[in-house]
Amino acid sequence: MDPDFSPGGGGPSFEFAFNEVNFSDRELRIEVVPGDDDAPGSSGAGAGGGGLADWARHRKRRREELLKEKESTTHMSDQTNCNEVEAEECDAYEENQEEPVAMIEESPPDVGQDGDDGQGIDSSWTVVGTPVLRVKTIYISSAILAAKSPFFFKLFSNGMKESDQRHATLRITDSEETALMELLSFMYSGKLTTTEPTLLLDILMAADKFEVVSCMRYCSQLLTSSPMTTESALLYLDLPCSISMAAAVQPLTDAAKDFLAVKYKDLTKFQDEVMNIPLAGIEAILSSNDLQVASEDTIYDFLLRWARSQYPKPEERREILSSRLLPLVRFSHMTCRKLRKVLTCTDIDHEQATKCVTEALLYKADAPHRQRALAADAVTCRKFAERAYKYRPLKVVEFDRPYPQCIAYLDLKREECSRLFPSGRIYSQAFHLAGQGFFLSAHCNMEQQSTFYCFGLFLGMQEKGSMSVTVDYEFAARTRPSGEFVSKYKGNYTFTGGKAVGYRNLFAIPWQTFMADDSLFFIDGMLHLRAELTIKQP
Repeated sequence: MDPDFSPGGGGPSFEFAFNEVNFSDRELRIEVVPGDDDAPGSSGAGAGGGGLADWARHRKRRREELLKEKESTTHMSDQTNCNEVEAEECDAYEENQEEPVAMIEESPPDVGQDGDDGQGIDSSWTVVGTPVLRVKTIYISSAILAAKSPFFFKLFSNGMKESDQRHATLRITDSEETALMELLSFMYSGKLTTTEPTLLLDILMAADKFEVVSCMRYCSQLLTSSPMTTESALLYLDLPCSISMAAAVQPLTDAAKDFLAVKYKDLTKFQDEVMNIPLAGIEAILSSNDLQVASEDTIYDFLLRWARSQYPKPEERREILSSRLLPLVRFSHMTCRKLRKVLTCTDIDHEQATKCVTEALLYKADAPHRQRALAADAVTCRKFAERAYKYRPLKVVEFDRPYPQCIAYLDLKREECSRLFPSGRIYSQAFHLAGQGFFLSAHCNMEQQSTFYCFGLFLGMQEKGSMSVTVDYEFAARTRPSGEFVSKYKGNYTFTGGKAVGYRNLFAIPWQTFMADDSLFFIDGMLHLRAELTIKQP
């Protein structure tokens, strides 16, 4: 007969041969022992399906308990650290889930089907001496299992004292029984009988331990296509799969990262919730280019708050910030005012802070085409690519002589300008002159006589209720074909807090002419604006 091809196994299906004596050359003796409450799949005897999720919830509860304990005992010298305890739990779990090792069993020999004594193979996931709840025996084909699993290949080729031995023994916990039976069936058929996520997780873990990569890949595909929640996404990022098997679940972890990045892209809206997300989730969220924040300063401030909350011990906090969190910050898009604070932050290694700030300042001083190249490069894009900032980054040059003066450069993409129509606004990050905060805003608005739409630019003072200040200002834009900045308007204005000055029709042309393909104001798809501010009065 011609075997059918399986959907998940990538080869012919031998479903007809599973647990069939006529197509088997050995017996597999499965000893079921009581489970560990902290291990995956420990929801109850034979339950199988709820195990790993229960384990994840257990770890989450422990983490929350430890956080509360940490908050209430911060004054004590023997303060319990959440992450240390969590690491200890994880280590204990991984010890319990160590790679199965084939060993010769010292128990009395079984009698094989053909009358030969069979020597047992103990591939226990638990400690020796645990009472056996029940024993299940199935017929297996060593060739089929060895072809699907390096573990079984080594077991059958090196694990037997005699070549004619016919019995192998595996010892598992009661909550792993369902997952193991599904795994063995999959190795024959390439199919699973369930799409239930928690059971799929248990099967994936069994496949990891017994090195069945095809089953790990299949479980990963099914889980990726299942509805995801924050809890499940964090669980997928925390799977203790061996490094050699990590590629098989990479699509699942990538999907989990994408889910978290999309759900929490408005960081300001979910800030309190995100403060409780563990490190792997924070890394996934803050790696996104689509994160919607006021500015990169907001991300830096958030990471410091999160690190201080999660890692109260200074040495641990510095290590996590240095190795895991600071690489997520795009210092090149932070304001110079915030970069100065980075240099004095005691939570950051001074040498690393200096390197980050220096690199950011060099980027800000670089030519626009070099900046775009760095942001587009696959190697450097994570450092230099802009996110979806609510306030657009600026380049600012400051002078203090002969008068307090600053020049702010605002670059807008053609697509950003297009999205302004018919009544949108884009605000810049704040910049400072003589201790006062200012910002630029680009508008699409109706011309003063309300006859057509046009592009407007305004200068505002940030602090409400602050002292008044008189500023000489000038707006300019780069134009084709020269590429030089051309002055559009200049004047002076006495600002009080919350006030703004500007021009509804900066270029004195309708919106359609401004946005046309042959527009004089877009150079390589970018609109380059400049605002020069000078304070001449004391």
